[in-house]
Amino acid sequence: MRIVVVGTGAWGTAFAKVLRDREHDVFVARRETVDDAPYDEADLVVLAVPSHAFGEVLEHVSGRAPILSLTKGLDPGSGARLSTLVRGRPVAVLSGPNMAEEVGDGLPGAAVIASEDERLATRLQEAINSPIFRVYVQTDLTGVELCGAAKNVIALAAGGVDGLGLGDNAKAALITRGLVEMARLGEACGAEQETFAGLAGMGDLIVTCFHPSGRNRRAGEMIARGASPDKARAAIGQVVEGLTTAPALRDLSRRIGVELPITEGVCSVLDGHPLHELAASLMGRRPTAE
Repeated sequence: MRIVVVGTGAWGTAFAKVLRDREHDVFVARRETVDDAPYDEADLVVLAVPSHAFGEVLEHVSGRAPILSLTKGLDPGSGARLSTLVRGRPVAVLSGPNMAEEVGDGLPGAAVIASEDERLATRLQEAINSPIFRVYVQTDLTGVELCGAAKNVIALAAGGVDGLGLGDNAKAALITRGLVEMARLGEACGAEQETFAGLAGMGDLIVTCFHPSGRNRRAGEMIARGASPDKARAAIGQVVEGLTTAPALRDLSRRIGVELPITEGVCSVLDGHPLHELAASLMGRRPTAE
């Protein structure tokens, strides 16, 4: 396949290597030079850009080639799932526990491709799957995208647990309840519950919350130790999607009437409230059935 990958960050670069290892003809473009990419000749356009830039970059992608999104977040302006911004062409989303440096180093991993166009998902599976990068397919585009957005917010909170030194019991509890929170949101939006127990849900949530170099986990840890969100972002030097996604996710949950206590708490910390107060408020919630 002739494939254009837009985005030269860690994930876009690593995924381009996955494609080249499968002997595809890959052209990589920086999002700042998106107008220069050969879209009219492409069989597929892969977008590996920050969520806040997704819509703008998409406007510059000419031609009719399908879009494969690697971006995990929501449109910060509207709160919309990013795939809904794609018009007039097929779209798919790839997600899962895919730390870019491990993929780039050729370590084994797995991902899921979701699309409402089953033929597109299957074609991409055949084009990308390899002995070290296993690809599954499904049609729950809504669930996969919400998993990719929400897990970064939970990872900020998990990093906060690390920064406060609250221990692994607390972290495991937060991650588990975070998964429940993600699934509750997904159900209200029409997603399939099984998605949240799969690679895009539980799988990606686990690695994002525990990997030492995970950007969102690191940012949460820094904030817990006194850094402002802006200073944490600057210190990491790369996009921290959870910082952008948290308020968009909170606003979405309020619009549809779904309770997301961890997400609400993360937003309050980003607005300047002490993190230890968030921990106390979560532990002090009224007891209920699991």
